[in-house]
Amino acid sequence: MTLAGFLAVLVRHDPARDHEPPPAQLVDKPRRPAEHAPVSDEHSALAGAGALAGLDDEEGEPARPEQRVWSVSEVNGSVRSLLEDFLPPLWVSGEVANWKRHHSGHRFFTLKDENAQLRCVMWRGDASRRPVDPEDGMNVRAFGGLTLYEQRGDYQLVVRRLEAEDAEGLWRLAFEKLRRKLDGEGLLAPARKRPIPRFPSCVGVVTSPTGAALRDILSVIRRRAPWTRVLVRGARVQGEGAAAEVAGAIEALVHSGRCQVIIVGRGGGSIEDLWAFNEEVLARAICACPVPVISAVGHEVDVTIADLVADLRAPTPSAGAEAAVQDGAALVTALRRLPERLTRALRACAERRRNEVDTGMERLERALRRRLDPLEGRARRSMDGLERGMGRQMDRRRQALAAAAGKLEALSPLSTLQRGYAVAQDDDGRLLRRVGDFAPGRGFDLRLWDGRVRCEVDETTEEEPFGG
Repeated sequence: MTLAGFLAVLVRHDPARDHEPPPAQLVDKPRRPAEHAPVSDEHSALAGAGALAGLDDEEGEPARPEQRVWSVSEVNGSVRSLLEDFLPPLWVSGEVANWKRHHSGHRFFTLKDENAQLRCVMWRGDASRRPVDPEDGMNVRAFGGLTLYEQRGDYQLVVRRLEAEDAEGLWRLAFEKLRRKLDGEGLLAPARKRPIPRFPSCVGVVTSPTGAALRDILSVIRRRAPWTRVLVRGARVQGEGAAAEVAGAIEALVHSGRCQVIIVGRGGGSIEDLWAFNEEVLARAICACPVPVISAVGHEVDVTIADLVADLRAPTPSAGAEAAVQDGAALVTALRRLPERLTRALRACAERRRNEVDTGMERLERALRRRLDPLEGRARRSMDGLERGMGRQMDRRRQALAAAAGKLEALSPLSTLQRGYAVAQDDDGRLLRRVGDFAPGRGFDLRLWDGRVRCEVDETTEEEPFGG
């Protein structure tokens, strides 16, 4: 096809198609022109296209001198206008290469496949709406419009929206990077989770003031614990700046000094809708909050960074309210049953104590029996030995006593008297052993074996002692 034909197709293109197609519809190439386009249309475009190109369409030779000569800037400017005005925005899929972030905040990169490459630029405002930069080698889809960089004559795609092939890849990449970072700081550790107070007098709520989540939370608290005060701080829960706004609302509730627990939540949505609860500024505000925080974001399948750092994760806003306050009706029922439960508990406790005492006594008896049985055996053996020893000792004493009695009997004065001897005693009972103890005319008693004889000395005679 000639250049004039190509330009004719561009001129003939319907500008009404200049809109953003849905992400599911990928446009890899511009629509090809019809093979049998009317000749009149092509000739009408050729008049302007031939002048623009400065070439003879039929011969392809240099233009005649009387025709207009275009400057390079004019050519590039005109081509840029044609690209921007007549070619609609489109989706392009490819592999990211040479990703660069300029200090101005703009992003420059290349999209490529196995056959071609396409230079791309993403201005700072559009780039800031992405959660994280893609990595080289990642397959993405880029939506934007083609233009020409006039200074170099390079055409490029001005990307307005960039997403991974799975539509959530960039968001999940950002989620994992922040999760690993916070986990490395110990902010996801179960040990730092604080218990939720059972009977808070005031509950703080951070959510959209017009969302269904707030109505659900208030409804649950009024039903379960109507005496509980609720302090609400409204905040945007999606969009740019929402995370900082939610973090500020948490700080405001803390500064009020009235809340014992804070619920941070919103209803369900896409990962992009919930992204404010995956941002670092909100995660650190929850970690720094001195009051226990319940994260109640989205539905049960939605997991956010706020869920991971909060003291308790609730699957829905209603579940978060149920976790924050106790059911009043259940408490009343429990109080009514308390005396009966207390009685049963006391009986059970007394029975356990009785069983413990009985068991202890049995153990004590067994222990004493184990200790006393050996002692009893030893005592019995000792008594038997003592009895035998005492018997032998008594026998020896008895024999010794008999021997002593025999000796005593042999030496007894009575035995001597019995053999015919007598003992002289004065009136005072003193023995009279010598002749000198007797004086003529002195009376004395003569002690015989079977009695006494009163005697009086008539005469004394001294003689040699027997055996002298």
